[in-house]
Amino acid sequence: MLRLLTCTVLVAGLALAAQPAKKMLIAHRGASGYAPEHTFASYQLGIEQKADFIEQDLQITKDGVLVCLHDITLERTTDVEEVFPDRATVENGVKHWYVADFTLAEIKRLDAGSWFNAKFKGARVPTFAEAIQLVRGKAGLYPETKEPEVYGKRGFEMEKLLMAELKKHKLDAPNADRKTPIIIQSFSPASLRKLAFELNSKLTRVLLVHDGSEKQWLTPDGLKEAKKFADGIGPSKTLIEAEPKIVQWAHELGLTVTPYTFRSAAVGKKYKDVREEMRQFLFTYGVDALFTDNPDQFPR
Repeated sequence: MLRLLTCTVLVAGLALAAQPAKKMLIAHRGASGYAPEHTFASYQLGIEQKADFIEQDLQITKDGVLVCLHDITLERTTDVEEVFPDRATVENGVKHWYVADFTLAEIKRLDAGSWFNAKFKGARVPTFAEAIQLVRGKAGLYPETKEPEVYGKRGFEMEKLLMAELKKHKLDAPNADRKTPIIIQSFSPASLRKLAFELNSKLTRVLLVHDGSEKQWLTPDGLKEAKKFADGIGPSKTLIEAEPKIVQWAHELGLTVTPYTFRSAAVGKKYKDVREEMRQFLFTYGVDALFTDNPDQFPR
Protein backbone atom coordinates (compact mmCIF):
# COMPACT_ATOMS: atom_id res chain seq x y z
CA MET A 1 0.00 0.00 0.00
CA LEU A 2 1.16 3.54 -0.64
CA ARG A 3 2.94 5.19 2.26
CA LEU A 4 1.75 8.65 3.23
CA LEU A 5 3.86 11.66 4.12
CA THR A 6 2.91 14.15 6.81
CA CYS A 7 2.24 17.36 4.90
CA THR A 8 -1.35 18.50 4.37
CA VAL A 9 -3.25 20.58 1.83
CA LEU A 10 -5.77 23.31 2.60
CA VAL A 11 -8.95 23.60 0.53
CA ALA A 12 -11.62 26.11 1.52
CA GLY A 13 -10.06 26.24 4.97
CA LEU A 14 -10.20 22.46 5.46
CA ALA A 15 -7.10 20.39 6.16
CA LEU A 16 -7.23 17.64 3.58
CA ALA A 17 -5.20 14.52 3.01
CA ALA A 18 -1.55 13.93 3.59
CA GLN A 19 0.27 13.67 0.30
CA PRO A 20 1.60 10.24 -0.75
CA ALA A 21 5.23 9.53 -1.47
CA LYS A 22 4.35 8.96 -5.13
CA LYS A 23 1.16 9.51 -7.07
CA MET A 24 0.19 6.31 -8.89
CA LEU A 25 -1.17 6.06 -12.42
CA ILE A 26 -3.48 3.17 -13.33
CA ALA A 27 -4.15 2.65 -17.03
CA HIS A 28 -7.91 2.04 -17.06
CA ARG A 29 -8.51 -1.11 -19.14
CA GLY A 30 -5.11 -0.22 -20.58
CA ALA A 31 -4.69 3.03 -22.48
CA SER A 32 -8.31 2.66 -23.49
CA GLY A 33 -8.68 6.20 -24.79
CA TYR A 34 -6.44 5.27 -27.71
CA ALA A 35 -6.84 1.52 -28.25
CA PRO A 36 -9.64 -1.00 -27.69
CA GLU A 37 -10.00 -1.72 -23.99
CA HIS A 38 -8.57 -4.95 -22.60
CA THR A 39 -6.51 -5.88 -25.64
CA PHE A 40 -2.79 -6.39 -25.98
CA ALA A 41 -2.67 -3.07 -27.84
CA SER A 42 -4.22 -1.11 -24.98
CA TYR A 43 -2.06 -2.82 -22.36
CA GLN A 44 1.13 -2.28 -24.34
CA LEU A 45 0.30 1.37 -24.94
CA GLY A 46 -0.40 1.83 -21.23
CA ILE A 47 3.08 0.49 -20.51
CA GLU A 48 4.61 2.78 -23.12
CA GLN A 49 2.78 5.74 -21.57
CA LYS A 50 4.48 4.91 -18.26
CA ALA A 51 1.51 3.66 -16.25
CA ASP A 52 2.42 2.31 -12.83
CA PHE A 53 -0.37 -0.28 -13.09
CA ILE A 54 -2.40 -1.83 -15.90
CA GLU A 55 -5.98 -2.71 -14.96
CA GLN A 56 -7.65 -6.02 -15.81
CA ASP A 57 -11.39 -6.55 -15.34
CA LEU A 58 -11.95 -10.28 -14.94
CA GLN A 59 -14.68 -12.54 -16.32
CA ILE A 60 -14.84 -16.35 -16.45
CA THR A 61 -15.34 -18.53 -19.52
CA LYS A 62 -17.58 -21.61 -19.66
CA ASP A 63 -14.51 -23.79 -19.13
CA GLY A 64 -13.30 -21.82 -16.10
CA VAL A 65 -10.62 -19.54 -17.54
CA LEU A 66 -10.16 -15.95 -16.39
CA VAL A 67 -10.32 -13.50 -19.29
CA CYS A 68 -9.96 -9.72 -19.38
CA LEU A 69 -13.25 -8.02 -20.23
CA HIS A 70 -15.16 -5.21 -18.57
CA ASP A 71 -18.65 -6.47 -19.41
CA ILE A 72 -20.19 -9.73 -18.30
CA THR A 73 -21.42 -10.04 -21.90
CA LEU A 74 -19.54 -10.01 -25.20
CA GLU A 75 -21.67 -7.95 -27.58
CA ARG A 76 -20.36 -4.45 -26.84
CA THR A 77 -16.69 -5.06 -27.53
CA THR A 78 -16.61 -8.07 -29.88
CA ASP A 79 -18.29 -9.37 -33.04
CA VAL A 80 -19.93 -12.24 -31.16
CA GLU A 81 -23.31 -11.45 -32.74
CA GLU A 82 -21.86 -12.17 -36.18
CA VAL A 83 -19.77 -15.19 -35.21
CA PHE A 84 -22.36 -16.87 -32.95
CA PRO A 85 -25.72 -15.37 -34.00
CA ASP A 86 -27.74 -18.24 -32.53
CA ARG A 87 -26.04 -18.36 -29.11
CA ALA A 88 -27.69 -15.36 -27.48
CA THR A 89 -29.71 -15.36 -24.30
CA VAL A 90 -32.90 -13.33 -24.73
CA GLU A 91 -33.98 -11.32 -21.69
CA ASN A 92 -37.01 -9.02 -21.90
CA GLY A 93 -36.67 -9.06 -25.66
CA VAL A 94 -32.98 -8.09 -25.56
CA LYS A 95 -30.21 -10.41 -26.74
CA HIS A 96 -27.08 -10.94 -24.66
CA TRP A 97 -24.07 -13.16 -25.21
CA TYR A 98 -22.71 -14.01 -21.77
CA VAL A 99 -19.00 -14.70 -21.37
CA ALA A 100 -19.76 -17.74 -19.22
CA ASP A 101 -21.74 -19.34 -22.07
CA PHE A 102 -18.62 -19.59 -24.25
CA THR A 103 -15.42 -21.58 -23.97
CA LEU A 104 -12.07 -19.87 -24.20
CA ALA A 105 -11.52 -21.37 -27.66
CA GLU A 106 -14.77 -19.82 -28.83
CA ILE A 107 -13.99 -16.42 -27.33
CA LYS A 108 -10.57 -16.48 -28.98
CA ARG A 109 -12.35 -16.55 -32.35
CA LEU A 110 -13.87 -13.13 -31.70
CA ASP A 111 -12.63 -9.81 -33.03
CA ALA A 112 -12.22 -7.51 -30.02
CA GLY A 113 -10.78 -4.52 -31.87
CA SER A 114 -12.88 -3.49 -34.87
CA TRP A 115 -15.63 -1.93 -32.72
CA PHE A 116 -13.09 0.69 -31.64
CA ASN A 117 -11.31 1.29 -34.94
CA ALA A 118 -10.82 -0.75 -38.10
CA LYS A 119 -7.05 -0.65 -37.67
CA PHE A 120 -7.42 -2.90 -34.62
CA LYS A 121 -9.27 -5.61 -36.52
CA GLY A 122 -8.28 -9.05 -35.34
CA ALA A 123 -7.44 -8.08 -31.76
CA ARG A 124 -8.29 -10.90 -29.38
CA VAL A 125 -9.64 -11.07 -25.85
CA PRO A 126 -6.65 -11.79 -23.58
CA THR A 127 -6.67 -14.30 -20.78
CA PHE A 128 -5.51 -13.06 -17.40
CA ALA A 129 -2.47 -15.31 -17.77
CA GLU A 130 -1.60 -13.61 -21.06
CA ALA A 131 -2.04 -10.19 -19.44
CA ILE A 132 0.37 -11.19 -16.69
CA GLN A 133 2.94 -12.33 -19.25
CA LEU A 134 2.66 -9.08 -21.19
CA VAL A 135 2.74 -6.69 -18.24
CA ARG A 136 5.08 -8.47 -15.84
CA GLY A 137 8.27 -6.58 -15.10
CA LYS A 138 7.01 -3.46 -16.87
CA ALA A 139 4.14 -2.36 -14.60
CA GLY A 140 1.92 -3.57 -11.79
CA LEU A 141 -1.26 -5.59 -12.27
CA TYR A 142 -4.59 -4.26 -10.97
CA PRO A 143 -7.20 -7.04 -11.44
CA GLU A 144 -10.86 -6.58 -10.52
CA THR A 145 -13.13 -9.40 -9.44
CA LYS A 146 -16.10 -8.53 -11.63
CA GLU A 147 -19.59 -9.78 -10.72
CA PRO A 148 -18.22 -12.62 -8.55
CA GLU A 149 -21.68 -13.41 -7.16
CA VAL A 150 -23.05 -13.98 -10.67
CA TYR A 151 -20.27 -16.43 -11.42
CA GLY A 152 -20.78 -18.05 -8.02
CA LYS A 153 -24.27 -19.05 -9.15
CA ARG A 154 -22.61 -20.83 -12.08
CA GLY A 155 -20.34 -22.79 -9.77
CA PHE A 156 -17.19 -20.67 -10.07
CA GLU A 157 -15.21 -19.01 -7.28
CA MET A 158 -13.54 -16.08 -8.96
CA GLU A 159 -11.34 -15.32 -5.97
CA LYS A 160 -9.89 -18.85 -5.93
CA LEU A 161 -9.28 -18.74 -9.67
CA LEU A 162 -7.55 -15.37 -9.32
CA MET A 163 -5.28 -16.47 -6.49
CA ALA A 164 -4.48 -19.75 -8.25
CA GLU A 165 -3.41 -17.87 -11.38
CA LEU A 166 -1.28 -15.47 -9.36
CA LYS A 167 0.27 -18.40 -7.47
CA LYS A 168 1.06 -20.13 -10.76
CA HIS A 169 3.04 -17.03 -11.73
CA LYS A 170 4.53 -16.66 -8.23
CA LEU A 171 2.77 -13.36 -7.67
CA ASP A 172 0.42 -14.35 -4.86
CA ALA A 173 2.37 -12.70 -2.04
CA PRO A 174 3.29 -9.06 -1.40
CA ASN A 175 6.63 -8.08 -2.94
CA ALA A 176 6.91 -11.44 -4.69
CA ASP A 177 8.11 -9.48 -7.72
CA ARG A 178 8.99 -5.88 -6.89
CA LYS A 179 8.71 -4.91 -10.54
CA THR A 180 5.17 -6.29 -10.68
CA PRO A 181 3.12 -5.22 -7.65
CA ILE A 182 -0.42 -6.57 -7.38
CA ILE A 183 -3.52 -4.71 -6.18
CA ILE A 184 -6.90 -6.46 -6.21
CA GLN A 185 -10.05 -4.36 -6.49
CA SER A 186 -13.76 -5.08 -6.34
CA PHE A 187 -17.15 -3.46 -5.94
CA SER A 188 -18.04 -6.57 -3.92
CA PRO A 189 -17.22 -6.34 -0.20
CA ALA A 190 -17.93 -10.07 0.05
CA SER A 191 -15.28 -10.77 -2.58
CA LEU A 192 -12.66 -8.77 -0.71
CA ARG A 193 -13.63 -10.37 2.58
CA LYS A 194 -13.24 -13.81 0.99
CA LEU A 195 -9.78 -12.90 -0.22
CA ALA A 196 -8.78 -11.54 3.18
CA PHE A 197 -10.31 -14.06 5.57
CA GLU A 198 -11.02 -17.30 3.69
CA LEU A 199 -8.07 -17.30 1.32
CA ASN A 200 -5.75 -15.39 3.68
CA SER A 201 -4.41 -13.23 0.88
CA LYS A 202 -2.00 -10.53 2.02
CA LEU A 203 -2.14 -8.69 -1.28
CA THR A 204 -3.37 -5.09 -1.26
CA ARG A 205 -7.16 -4.82 -1.65
CA VAL A 206 -9.23 -1.81 -2.76
CA LEU A 207 -12.98 -1.42 -2.27
CA LEU A 208 -14.58 0.30 -5.25
CA VAL A 209 -17.49 2.60 -4.41
CA HIS A 210 -20.08 3.68 -6.96
CA ASP A 211 -22.54 6.55 -6.82
CA GLY A 212 -25.40 5.31 -4.67
CA SER A 213 -23.37 3.34 -2.13
CA GLU A 214 -21.48 6.32 -0.69
CA LYS A 215 -23.73 6.57 2.37
CA GLN A 216 -22.71 3.05 3.32
CA TRP A 217 -18.97 3.41 2.83
CA LEU A 218 -17.81 7.02 2.49
CA THR A 219 -18.44 8.19 6.02
CA PRO A 220 -16.05 7.94 8.99
CA ASP A 221 -17.95 4.90 10.27
CA GLY A 222 -18.28 3.32 6.82
CA LEU A 223 -14.58 3.70 6.19
CA LYS A 224 -13.80 2.06 9.53
CA GLU A 225 -15.85 -0.93 8.39
CA ALA A 226 -14.06 -0.99 5.02
CA LYS A 227 -10.72 -0.93 6.83
CA LYS A 228 -11.50 -4.38 8.23
CA PHE A 229 -11.05 -6.00 4.80
CA ALA A 230 -9.56 -3.36 2.48
CA ASP A 231 -6.40 -1.29 2.30
CA GLY A 232 -7.90 1.46 0.19
CA ILE A 233 -11.04 2.80 -1.44
CA GLY A 234 -11.80 3.54 -5.09
CA PRO A 235 -14.72 5.99 -5.29
CA SER A 236 -16.11 7.54 -8.44
CA LYS A 237 -14.54 10.95 -8.97
CA THR A 238 -17.93 12.65 -8.57
CA LEU A 239 -18.12 11.45 -4.97
CA ILE A 240 -14.75 13.00 -4.12
CA GLU A 241 -15.69 16.21 -5.92
CA ALA A 242 -18.88 16.41 -3.86
CA GLU A 243 -17.11 15.76 -0.55
CA PRO A 244 -13.31 16.23 -0.60
CA LYS A 245 -13.09 15.41 3.12
CA ILE A 246 -13.50 11.74 2.18
CA VAL A 247 -9.79 11.76 1.35
CA GLN A 248 -8.88 13.07 4.79
CA TRP A 249 -11.15 10.58 6.56
CA ALA A 250 -9.65 7.69 4.60
CA HIS A 251 -6.07 8.77 5.16
CA GLU A 252 -6.64 9.13 8.89
CA LEU A 253 -7.47 5.43 8.90
CA GLY A 254 -4.50 4.52 6.71
CA LEU A 255 -6.65 3.86 3.64
CA THR A 256 -5.51 4.97 0.21
CA VAL A 257 -7.87 6.75 -2.19
CA THR A 258 -7.97 5.96 -5.92
CA PRO A 259 -10.88 7.59 -7.80
CA TYR A 260 -12.17 6.63 -11.25
CA THR A 261 -12.41 7.38 -14.17
CA PHE A 262 -10.52 10.28 -15.76
CA ARG A 263 -10.89 10.51 -19.51
CA SER A 264 -10.48 13.20 -22.13
CA ALA A 265 -13.88 12.22 -23.53
CA ALA A 266 -15.68 13.14 -20.29
CA VAL A 267 -13.93 15.97 -18.46
CA GLY A 268 -15.68 17.66 -15.55
CA LYS A 269 -17.33 20.94 -16.53
CA LYS A 270 -15.09 23.09 -14.32
CA TYR A 271 -11.87 21.86 -15.96
CA LYS A 272 -10.32 22.85 -19.29
CA ASP A 273 -8.93 19.36 -19.95
CA VAL A 274 -8.36 15.98 -18.33
CA ARG A 275 -4.83 16.87 -17.24
CA GLU A 276 -6.11 19.81 -15.22
CA GLU A 277 -8.84 17.63 -13.73
CA MET A 278 -6.36 14.96 -12.69
CA ARG A 279 -4.05 17.59 -11.21
CA GLN A 280 -6.88 18.93 -9.04
CA PHE A 281 -7.60 15.49 -7.61
CA LEU A 282 -3.98 14.50 -7.13
CA PHE A 283 -2.50 17.66 -5.68
CA THR A 284 -5.42 19.61 -4.21
CA TYR A 285 -7.76 16.89 -2.99
CA GLY A 286 -4.74 14.71 -2.26
CA VAL A 287 -5.81 11.36 -3.70
CA ASP A 288 -3.09 8.73 -3.90
CA ALA A 289 -3.71 7.41 -7.41
CA LEU A 290 -6.30 7.44 -10.15
CA PHE A 291 -7.70 5.46 -13.06
CA THR A 292 -7.45 7.09 -16.48
CA ASP A 293 -8.11 6.20 -20.11
CA ASN A 294 -5.37 8.69 -21.02
CA PRO A 295 -2.15 7.75 -19.24
CA ASP A 296 -0.14 10.17 -21.37
CA GLN A 297 -2.06 13.08 -19.82
CA PHE A 298 -1.17 12.16 -16.23
CA PRO A 299 0.41 15.21 -14.53
CA ARG A 300 3.82 14.40 -13.13
